[in-house]
Amino acid sequence: MSGSILSLRGVTKSIDTGTHRVDILRGIDLDIDPGEYVAVMGASGSGKSTLLGLLAGLDSPTSGSILLDGAEISRLSEDRLADLRGRKIGFVFQSYHLIPTLTAEENVLLPAELAGETGAAVAERARFLLGAVGLSDRRDHYPVQLSGGEQQRVALARAFMRKPPVLLADEPTGNLDSANGRQVLELLLALNRQEGATLVLVTHDRDLADHATRIITLKDGSIVADERKSPA
Repeated sequence: MSGSILSLRGVTKSIDTGTHRVDILRGIDLDIDPGEYVAVMGASGSGKSTLLGLLAGLDSPTSGSILLDGAEISRLSEDRLADLRGRKIGFVFQSYHLIPTLTAEENVLLPAELAGETGAAVAERARFLLGAVGLSDRRDHYPVQLSGGEQQRVALARAFMRKPPVLLADEPTGNLDSANGRQVLELLLALNRQEGATLVLVTHDRDLADHATRIITLKDGSIVADERKSPA
């Protein structure tokens, strides 16, 4: 589909164990449009996290093509892929992946600094995002001084720092209790509206999925259901 922000055709992913081949993804065809909120669901081992890693350019398919905003990411050099990923994708991990020696604000600033972006406008953007996730008064705190929910909120702010058109998240509420999980969900929805990013989330959390505009279900490496719906 020409207007898609992400487009996959015939994507497979297999690994060779030395004695046999394991097929993780089997011929995935998928188009995701700008602004969609897509929840990817399925049992453990269905290929969800592998699919997310391919969408992020963190891994390469065994066969098939993956286009990110029109660019075939599996054919890019490492340098060009890193540049495209930095401009186009924000990623939220289940385990936060904050730098322990950096404050909350410094963690949020990191993607911009790695891209050589500095100055008052960049600092203002980081503080705006920390305010958006309710952490203005915690910006000088280090990760060890923050709760799990607060750390995930810092990770969310960091993912949006460079205004990426695509946000990918791997079980973003998986390590949180229900109250913090609900707060992260509400922040994802709010930031999606404010920033206009396309959201693709791998999740077992039915509440996260129920708020999506589309639910894709994987089983044994294949898409077995693709449901479009109005958000709850």
